Amino acid sequence: MLPENTGQDRILTALDRAALVAVLLLPLFLLHARAFGEASIAISGLCFLARSARLGDWAWTRTPWLIAGWAWWGWEVICSLPIPGLNLGEGGTNSLIQALAVVRYIIFLAALEHAILAPVMARTQMWWAIAASTAYIAVHSLAQFATGYNLYGIKPGLGGELTGPFDRPRAGSVYARLLLPAVIPWVAARTTHRLMTWGLLLIGVATAVLIGQRMPLLLLGLGLVIVAVLLPRLRWGVAAAGIAIAVVLAASPVIAPQAHQRLVVHFTNQMAHFPTSHYGLLYARAIEVGVRNPITGMGAEGFRTGCEKPAYFRPSFDGSIGEGGGREICWHHPHQYYLEALTIGGFPGLFLFCALVILWLRALGRGLWRSADPLRAALFAATAINLWPIASATGFTTMPVSGWCFLLLGWGLAEARAATSLADPARAPI
Repeated sequence: MLPENTGQDRILTALDRAALVAVLLLPLFLLHARAFGEASIAISGLCFLARSARLGDWAWTRTPWLIAGWAWWGWEVICSLPIPGLNLGEGGTNSLIQALAVVRYIIFLAALEHAILAPVMARTQMWWAIAASTAYIAVHSLAQFATGYNLYGIKPGLGGELTGPFDRPRAGSVYARLLLPAVIPWVAARTTHRLMTWGLLLIGVATAVLIGQRMPLLLLGLGLVIVAVLLPRLRWGVAAAGIAIAVVLAASPVIAPQAHQRLVVHFTNQMAHFPTSHYGLLYARAIEVGVRNPITGMGAEGFRTGCEKPAYFRPSFDGSIGEGGGREICWHHPHQYYLEALTIGGFPGLFLFCALVILWLRALGRGLWRSADPLRAALFAATAINLWPIASATGFTTMPVSGWCFLLLGWGLAEARAATSLADPARAPI
């Protein structure tokens, strides 16, 4: 870990404060000001690099996951070089720019782990920021469910999904990732008012059902299972939360018919006909792109441009759609992180990305089996469901969802480093 700032160096103090303020404001910006969120990530990373340069301490660059991160990013950049003769850089200069910009996330993670969230008070403040963001989404969602409008006067989405505080249905993906680190530590820490704390968890998961987005709800269920495995003392409460999900789903035809239509009827039909669904066709196209470009992929923007080329049209998985939907199914990314890594960097890129994921989870899980801390377990679960391979997803670095995911991951890395460091064994008090 970087040396502590003693307060005698005013430049270091200014850098530390600016970086912390940028990170603590990031949840607010990710909610309602995406451009400022990008700026916060950039500012915190630049402050961290300036701090390292002033101290002359670059020991953090030897972090195992970071070495894998450099390799993955470097290969992505190489595959995005606009050199047509070598079949690189499909998408042109924009592809290279997109690939180069990914480095901001790598530096952001290192900054959170090694400096910005190293102090215990900073991690406590981060918990409050995440808890407030979670409550904010839940209150808007419940108000929209009860009255037909959120607190800003916005109606639910066209399919009946609750939008929370947003103007379109994107509350579920954010809420599913924030709920566990926001609620689990608080529930586990309370010895009094036990009924109230467990009630909060039940209300939280019930809200996720009412929001009505399928994949976020499934991922939240997986996160609860991971928490139950890591925290035996919370298993009864997690089981109760699972029962609450089942009860709300059973009652949904009456209390939330549109949510029932999406979560039960539509989901069942989509799974029964997955090969010909939009996701199934996109996945088939992504595999074809990867197989035809096995070494270098097509670069950071390759799938966006390559998806529309007839050379990559292939039948659906069940063979019923000969050209796999043609150009009409195309999107900017294949909606799956691992297939995205394949289309960008071929099989070497996929291998490097998988290695990076494993090293992230290994770092997050250090010591959890021996002494499971509720906050660390919740952050591990939040990252695990984000990186879960059997799930539809946004682009890996597409804001604002990527901002939330990297923020939680960096926070989890900081908690893991603090818990296993003799210099700072404390965790954030909640």
